[in-house]
Amino acid sequence: MMTCIFENNNKSSLRHVTVNAIVIKDNKILLGKRGTLNGKPILESGKWGLLGGFFGRDENLIQAVKREVMEESGWEIGYLQLLRINDNPKRPKEDRQNVDIIFITEAIKQIKTSDEEVKELKWFDLDKLPPKDLFAFDHGDAVDLYIKYLQGNIKLPIIG
Repeated sequence: MMTCIFENNNKSSLRHVTVNAIVIKDNKILLGKRGTLNGKPILESGKWGLLGGFFGRDENLIQAVKREVMEESGWEIGYLQLLRINDNPKRPKEDRQNVDIIFITEAIKQIKTSDEEVKELKWFDLDKLPPKDLFAFDHGDAVDLYIKYLQGNIKLPIIG
């Protein structure tokens, strides 16, 4: 949560906005094993997650997701399809109550390596994913929704 002071001097705790991407290439999904930041383990370090992070000031949505995927994987991405806006204030293992905007995208070209926030990148077949308890936060749920979408069982986007 972040604390903001408004023009009338009232204070309020507000929620952060994050972006995440389900990056696809050759029917595989790219996941990153969470690492460190400035040499210190980040939240859910060692677990597999989608590529993404916090929305930056002065960024629009497309810039944010493209920047985060590039920073964490070195991959340029293509089209963006909105999968879900996850506004659940009780997301697991997350006390900041992030509102997460999750996209489906395709990997185009890797032009650099990942930053320290991701200690390992791996392409997974959708039928050979890590167990749910090895996913960070609720990222495994987002992958499950993507698979249901591919099977024709849900329509996009999902709000909530």
